[in-house]
Amino acid sequence: MTNFIMTMDLMKLALLGASCCVMLTGHFTTQLLTQHFFYWKNPKEQKAIVIIILLAPLYSITSYVGLLDIKGSEIFFTFLDSIKKCYEALVIAKFMALMYSYLNISLTHDIIPKEMRGRVIRNSFPISLFMPPTIRLEQGTLKLLKYWIWQFVVIRPVCSILMPALHFVGVYPDWLSWTFTIVLYISVSMALYAVVLFYHVFAKELAPHKPLSKFVCIEGIVFFCFWQDVVLNVLTSAGIIKSHWLNVDRIEITLKNTLVLLEMIVFSVIQQYAFHVAPYSGEEKRKRALERKTD
Repeated sequence: MTNFIMTMDLMKLALLGASCCVMLTGHFTTQLLTQHFFYWKNPKEQKAIVIIILLAPLYSITSYVGLLDIKGSEIFFTFLDSIKKCYEALVIAKFMALMYSYLNISLTHDIIPKEMRGRVIRNSFPISLFMPPTIRLEQGTLKLLKYWIWQFVVIRPVCSILMPALHFVGVYPDWLSWTFTIVLYISVSMALYAVVLFYHVFAKELAPHKPLSKFVCIEGIVFFCFWQDVVLNVLTSAGIIKSHWLNVDRIEITLKNTLVLLEMIVFSVIQQYAFHVAPYSGEEKRKRALERKTD
């Protein structure tokens, strides 16, 4: 009886903490959204920003539902998780559209300004095994980077819909589960590498737009969380992660969702800086004008 009461207390404390995490993430996100809606000066860019910053609360809410242990919560969590993963693809697409907008490069035609052509791109291991160690930035190179990123935009939602659907109808053997994992592993790796490469190639032009913090948000929420899931899955399967008051499957889900809830607070704070409203409110122009007067 004592153990049961302790378990209940732990669960209540966990849910209370999770609720606080969701509210904090929601608070920071709502604050940033309100600022952008108030200074709605560039719809093309700000629409992309709104879509991007909504990913953190979606992650947070999904993880909160994953912590619940009530009737129907598991099905609802699976449904929300699939929506979240499909939304990730939309966020990556909008993020790259935002970067292209900053660079004044056509997303459709991949038209590169003359001053950017011919830049040296160095491929790291293991990409250098099947591609030249150094290549030049040309229209074809930019298209390749775009395809490497956009394959994730297609593969992620397709796998996210097929996996729970096949599991629901009872056609989901272990070999198929591992196949999906490997496909996603390759897809995420290619997209992550292409995003990092894109950042390094255009770091100079993107500098006025605080690119590092923006890339940290995207890579942290989408890619880091994916690798975190993989690591927790491996540790649980190996029996390294155990619990005396939860079964093996539940402890993996609980740890994953708890970590995500905490991480989303951090990322929602970083987004305050990364996607600040200053470029649209006129604050940056006023600062520049003051600096010129001072000089």
